[in-house]
Order: sequence, then C-alpha cells, then structure tokens
Amino acid sequence: MKQVLKRKVYIPLLVCVLFITTSAFKNDFFEIAKQIEIFTTLFKELNMNYVDETNPGDLMDTAIKSMLEDLDPYTRFMNEQDVEAARINNTGDYTGIGAKVRTQHNKLVIVEPYKDYPADKAGLKAGDEIIKVGEILVENYKEDAGNLLKGSPGTSIAVTYNRQGKTQTTSIKRAAVEIKAVPHFSLIDDKTGYIVLSQFNNKSSAETSYAVRDLKAQGAERIILDLRGNPGGLLHEAVNIVNLFVPKGQLVVTTKSKVKKYNRTYYTKNQPLDTEIPLVVLIDGGSASASEIVSGSLQDLDRAVIIGSRSFGKGLVQRPKPLTYGTQVKITISRYYTPSGRCIQSLDYWNRNEKGEAVRVKQENYNEFKTKNGRKVFDGGGIFPDVSMGVNENTPIMTALSNDNIIFDFATRYYYNHSIEDISSFALDDSDFKDFKDFLISSDFSFETETEKKLYKVLESAQKEELDDDIEKEFQELIQQLNNIKSVVLEENKAYLLKQMTDEIVKRYVYREGLYDYYKIHDAPIKKATDILKNPAVYSDYLR
Repeated sequence: MKQVLKRKVYIPLLVCVLFITTSAFKNDFFEIAKQIEIFTTLFKELNMNYVDETNPGDLMDTAIKSMLEDLDPYTRFMNEQDVEAARINNTGDYTGIGAKVRTQHNKLVIVEPYKDYPADKAGLKAGDEIIKVGEILVENYKEDAGNLLKGSPGTSIAVTYNRQGKTQTTSIKRAAVEIKAVPHFSLIDDKTGYIVLSQFNNKSSAETSYAVRDLKAQGAERIILDLRGNPGGLLHEAVNIVNLFVPKGQLVVTTKSKVKKYNRTYYTKNQPLDTEIPLVVLIDGGSASASEIVSGSLQDLDRAVIIGSRSFGKGLVQRPKPLTYGTQVKITISRYYTPSGRCIQSLDYWNRNEKGEAVRVKQENYNEFKTKNGRKVFDGGGIFPDVSMGVNENTPIMTALSNDNIIFDFATRYYYNHSIEDISSFALDDSDFKDFKDFLISSDFSFETETEKKLYKVLESAQKEELDDDIEKEFQELIQQLNNIKSVVLEENKAYLLKQMTDEIVKRYVYREGLYDYYKIHDAPIKKATDILKNPAVYSDYLR
C-alpha cells in the first residue's frame, strides 16, 4: 500500500507543470522552476516524516484546490468524474435514472424526477432520500454517491429510499436520458411564442432555431425568450443564438486575454432566421455567462427588450485544458465584452477585501456605454434590464435559504399535506407565508449576519477580559433587535419567496413541463412581455 502511495506523489507534479504556459516559461523560467523544486521537496519531506499516516492524493487535492481558490471560483481542477459531468452538461446526453439528484451530508436526495424517465416510472418523487443503492449504503459510500445511480441503458438497480419517515424500495431500469436545452416552447396567445432556453450545450442553437421556426409556422409574430435561471455554457452557442435574430457578419462578443491567441472576436456567420420579429428576453439573477452574452448583445444591438431583474454578472471565459490520467483543469483565460464594449463582470476577484473575499464593483465605478441607437448601458454589474421586475435574489438571507434547501423542504411537506385539483388556479396566500415562517423556526434555520458575527467576537473578547457582566444585557438587546430585523427582511422579500415556493410546489404536481404552462398564466414578467409585444409603438420606444 505504501508503495502505491509513493507513486501518487509524482503524478500531481505533472499537473503543476501543465498549469504553466509557454510564455510563462520564457519569462519566468527560473522563478517557476525554483517554486516547483521547493514544493517537491516539501511534499516529499511531509509525506515521509509526518507523525501520522498521510494520503498524498488527498494532500495534493487540497493543495491544488487551495491554490485555485485564490484566483476565482471558475478556475478549478476536475477529476475524471468531474470531466464526465462536464461532458454531459455540454452534450445533453446522460445515461441513468432521469432525475436531478443532490448529494449532501452523506445524503442522496431526489431534487426533480424528469417526466416519463426511469426514476419517474419507478415512482420516485422530489424529496425522496435514497439510503441504499443495490447493497451499498449511501451513508457509508465515501465517493460521490450520485455515481451509484449511473449505468448502462437497460440495466436495473434496486433502490431503497425514505419518504416522509417511511422506508420503501423500488427497482429502476436505467435508460439514455437526453437533457434538452429547450425544455419547452409553445404559444402564449395566437401570435406570441414562448421559448425556454435552460442551458447552452452543443444543441442549444439548433433547438432554439427549431422552436422559433415551429412557433412561426403556428402563427407566432413575436417571441419571448426565457433565459431566467440559465447559468450559461458554450460561448459559440450563444453567438449562434444571437445569429438567429441579427444579420450575418455582426459582432457579438470580443474576448481579451494576456495570451494573444485567446484574443478573439466572434461574428455571426450564418443567415438569420428573422431580423425583424419583435423579441423580448427574460433574465434574472440566475442568468449568467452565455445567457448574459445573448441578452447583453441583443440589448447593445437594440434587437430585443430585456425584462426581469439584474443578471448574475459573469464576464469571464473558461477553457478546459487536458491533464494526465483523464483529468482536466478549467482555466479562466479571458474576459468577454459585448458589442458596445462593456464587460459585465460584477465581482472583482483580483482586488479583494481584508478577508480575502471578492468584492462587488461599486455602482459609482460603473462605466457608461452606448447601444446601437445611443441608449445608455453600463458595465460592472451584470445586465440591467430595460424593464426591471422582481427583486435582487442574491441577498445574503436568500442565499442562506437556498443553501439550506429550506424552500425545497417546505414544498415537499406542502405536497404531502395538500391535494390540488386545478393547478392552473393555484396560489399561495398570507396563511401559507405564515406557515413558511413557522417552518423556518421548526427547521432550526439560522442565518447569522456579518453584524452578529462581529458582535459575538466582541462578547468573546469581553469575556476573556472579564468585562462581559457590563455589556451582557446590551449585547442581548442588540441580538434581539437583529432578529427582529431578520423578520422584517423576510417580509420585504415576501413576494420573491412566495414565487420560489410556488415554483417548487407546482413542479411537484405537474413536473417542469407543467410549470411553464403555469407561467404562461401567472408569471408577471411574461405578462409584461406579452403586453409590450402587443403594442408595437411601446416596444419600439424601449429600443430608441
């Protein structure tokens, strides 16, 4: 066993060497060679002499990830499993059970079964916790438990799961699963087409093109393209989608890097589908990267009205580089710029605060740019919609609720306690929101603000100095005031929270396909988009 471990010591050194570009070797060869030699010597001495048994693979994994964390969250090392996951995301092909699954704290939870795929046919539902796959207990499985569900089409696997405190078993027959980039398109009314684009894989532009042509054949004379929650993907697919609506030869995006070969300009290369059809693009805080290239370019070219809330603000481009033993490193190689010249990157990873955290570009530091028609647009903070609707969902408390899966768990409980006959008329009310707040208390949800953290540090220092008797009462009063403020924050975000809960609950009854149909009736941005598109004069005014 020790001999095998020693071999592992030398494998990651190749990874370190491959991180280094040719230009870096030419400019800083001595410094790079020196640092690698220091690291090699340290790594060897540590593994040979440390008091307890070490695992070189784990140590190196920590070293690599810690090194990359100092750069940005998108530059990361990918092992063989990560590489396969990235391939699935880019191609849309997947073999397994046909469900979105979450692995967390030694748990394997069904997040969303896809309609008519194996998990759905086997009776699994969102919220089911898988505790055993075959003869393997999930809690004892040290690697990614999600891999236990994968396998060749046609093979079966026995699954034991917990649902609302009851243990059940089922058998799942695996199948090839196609993850569509466009999971839904349909007519909202006789002349308005609605297209949902959920990701940018290598089928995105082809599926979007098909949807546009099909809707036009059905009578659509205007289009709503929904990019909300779309985290991005392949850059060239973003260019191709813009190309559907703008002429051949139009600049869409420019990338700039310290490495000259990565300095690229991307122009539309094909004949468009329709350069005149009125177009609205929907975005929100989950629209990132390629979604922002599409929405930002169409905004800069005055080709579409953008509706929703401010996008995520990712103006960086990554490229995977193959390493040894089937691994890869995905490196941020450049920044991208929309046709007006703006980079919408909102977090500055190269000028961090005293805690080492990336800071958001301040609004006073935004730069002004002009669209094709002379409208003002700005960099530094994502894509700002032409029609602002909704709230900024990237607040600390919203992030905490999301990280703790509170809304998901509430929706699970709601589903098993309520029967809904007509989902099209479903709506949550004030009593449901009160139930949600009570659920937060029963779930022991705790959200500690930065202010609280600092107050507790002050109290800790006071206790060490034996001064806490003098400030204990004032401290408790401040904490109580902060808790009261948290309750106010929940009320301020009531509309957003109710929408998130509604989305999650509706999916439980009618799957994601039914959620999009529900949107067409109830979603405020879609209603606004439809109203604008129905009035050509209003639509044109937004683009002047």
